[in-house]
Amino acid sequence: MNATTADARSATVTAQPAAGQLRRSGDEQMLAGVAGGIARYLGADVTLVRVIVAALALFTGAGAALYLAAWLLIPADGDDESIAAAWAARRQDRSR
Repeated sequence: MNATTADARSATVTAQPAAGQLRRSGDEQMLAGVAGGIARYLGADVTLVRVIVAALALFTGAGAALYLAAWLLIPADGDDESIAAAWAARRQDRSR
């Protein structure tokens, strides 16, 4: 691999979050990208994560609540803060 090839590969990888960062996926997205982001973070198949979330939703009801919480608390690819953090910051700015 020469320097040109390395530079080209690093340019395409920059769209993905750094290793160890949990982010909602923009490319593996069906609803909000939560399952895709969790699958990428864990190194698992996105279909497996979706099946687990669906099973939790059907059998315990916890899957829907956990998915909603993850949607609000996990930032999307390319965002610095989550939906909940952005909402809290806007409320705090408005109260000043």
